[in-house]
Amino acid sequence: METSVIKSQAYGKDRVRVVRVVRHADGWQEIADYSVRILLTGKAFESSYVKGGNEVIVATDSQKNAIFYLAKTLPAERVMVPEMFATEVAKFMVNKYPQITTCHVKILTQPWERMKFDSKSHPHSFCREGKETRWTEAFVTKNSPPSAAALSVVMNSGFYDLEVLKTTNSSFAGFVRDELTTLQDTPDRILSTKVQCQWKYLATSLEALQRTPFDSIYAGAKRNM
Repeated sequence: METSVIKSQAYGKDRVRVVRVVRHADGWQEIADYSVRILLTGKAFESSYVKGGNEVIVATDSQKNAIFYLAKTLPAERVMVPEMFATEVAKFMVNKYPQITTCHVKILTQPWERMKFDSKSHPHSFCREGKETRWTEAFVTKNSPPSAAALSVVMNSGFYDLEVLKTTNSSFAGFVRDELTTLQDTPDRILSTKVQCQWKYLATSLEALQRTPFDSIYAGAKRNM
């Protein structure tokens, strides 16, 4: 008799739009604009796939509302940095629901550039420029499910679609030549491409990871690239 085994499973909510605005007393404002995806994994969810029951299912609408709730109620510094917010959402879900073993949260940032007038940055006017998309993802897992007493986290970040242009000092020459070759050596040409970059954060604890200067690392990775 043939049997089937579920090797892996996850379900969740994608493209949850989050916009958080921080309004300072002096009129200066900051904005974070995200598209959030959340995926839930746990052994308990297998019964939903093989028996059709929803007794342990956290509705995707509830997941969306949890994201909105955290975006509204968390301190600004925990929301305005995507790595921080992804970790907070994932931690909230595994702490709240015992049937969740791992919560995977991925965030795409929607970039806004602050407008400048007479060489001065405007406090609350922004425009969308053509630039790279910053992203991050956090996997928060219970070490001994269903208990959430000890958690581990894996975090990746990066960016894609960083468009770069170099108008000279790029060449393509010295390649293999045989009877199939018609391309000529080009000692000087234009280089234009899109760059994708990814890195992983390593930390001894969730608390140590949350002290990481994520914005500075992102800016440094982009500058070095």
